[in-house]
Amino acid sequence: MRIDLHAHSTASDGTDTPAELVRNAAAAGLDVVALTDHDTVRGYAEALAAVPQGLTLVTGMELSCRIDGIGMHLLAYLFDPEEPELARERELVRDDRTPRAHAMIGKLRELGVDVTWEQVSRIAGNGSVGRPHIATALVELGVVPTVSDAFTPDWIADGGRAHAEKHELDPFDAIRLVKAAGGVTVFAHPAAVKRGRCVPESAIAELASAGLDGIEVDHMDHDGEARGRLRALAGELGLLVTGSSDYHGSRKTCRLGEYTTDPEIYGEITRRATGAFPVPGAGGATGA
Repeated sequence: MRIDLHAHSTASDGTDTPAELVRNAAAAGLDVVALTDHDTVRGYAEALAAVPQGLTLVTGMELSCRIDGIGMHLLAYLFDPEEPELARERELVRDDRTPRAHAMIGKLRELGVDVTWEQVSRIAGNGSVGRPHIATALVELGVVPTVSDAFTPDWIADGGRAHAEKHELDPFDAIRLVKAAGGVTVFAHPAAVKRGRCVPESAIAELASAGLDGIEVDHMDHDGEARGRLRALAGELGLLVTGSSDYHGSRKTCRLGEYTTDPEIYGEITRRATGAFPVPGAGGATGA
């Protein structure tokens, strides 16, 4: 089985609609794909209606969190999307994205970049506006050559010249909320140093003690040394190890299935989840 547990659609900052995402996942030879848009479940209905034969959809979300002043992302899988406390918190995070984007645009204009809200809004479309949309605007304006090059201290990385804060969850609260909704939690790209400061291993140990289920090890932002270190840390802490593409369509260079999760790990994730279940397309795989 080929399993990719981290992908984005136009419901947040990807360029594929949810329906296109599941069709492209099947075309890429995946057996399982997770829809993990930022702080929203708005893509679920469209994706669920379009799951093709041979593909299983895992519903999820990537929650924006902050610990000791450091931003981190928490992947949540197979939770009950109607659980009211988690729903309320994700809406608070999502709704704060618009004023934060306005603040970042203002900072960029102070730096001499002729970016506008109209441009960023056009790029975001119906999605939940985020930094990748602003990064795409910088590419359009010729300020940086790629979206990834915008995520530096010079521009919109955490602590960067044009960075602005938004409402983010304490990860300990996020783990509690996802668990209460029957879900499973995985720390996304924990060693992505190009994005800014990383959460120290001591804090990851505390998160593991609080119920964190796993860490995303195989990811395009982790080099070989980082993967080895994270895999060893996961072993020490009893955490599940996942691998994922973090696919964003044409917005980033990563491809669906570029990194994958072991079927046994996927099986353990589905066994731990009680809030929702993987959804096979007509005649599709049912999971491990």
